[in-house]
Amino acid sequence: MLDMIRSYLDGIGGLVMRIPPEGIRRVTNTILEAWRNGRRVMVFGNGGGSATAAHFVCDLAKGTSAPGRRRLKAISLAENVPLLTAWANDTDYTNTFGEQLRNLVEPGDVVIGLSGSGMSPNVVNALKLANEEGALTVLFSGFDGGEAARVASESIIVPSSDMQQIEDVHLILAHIVFRCVREQMSSED
Repeated sequence: MLDMIRSYLDGIGGLVMRIPPEGIRRVTNTILEAWRNGRRVMVFGNGGGSATAAHFVCDLAKGTSAPGRRRLKAISLAENVPLLTAWANDTDYTNTFGEQLRNLVEPGDVVIGLSGSGMSPNVVNALKLANEEGALTVLFSGFDGGEAARVASESIIVPSSDMQQIEDVHLILAHIVFRCVREQMSSED
């Protein structure tokens, strides 16, 4: 068992070190630009990506707030279960995030999709809709990024096919981006 634990931890460490810092910087700058312009950041994903989206939004919305500073408008589209299930039931599951975006997204907003495989139809559809509406689209994925990587304006792809390790690295990326955003916002006060 200890060998499996060490192997898993070594795998995560190796994956993290293979993420290009420049991609993290670009995502950070995209979020900062949205904040500077009073735009929104909307995040979503399925399963573990849903949990990471909620966590990321909590960090961005609360963790960057300070007295006298304009707030970062961050929203998770993965948390309104009645709305998600209504869209899934009344239309199709592929519309769960895109239809929410239709009510919210405006040019200059940032839309961040999380998909371990990059093949989640509801994530791909939402990114397409966001592009059509003039939002800046970001993907956190794994494998080869899938269809979603071809749609998103910016992608950070975890070079792995291990879903649990991909999801672990997505949370690490969310924390790094959050800390970079918070630090830059503090320096602009």
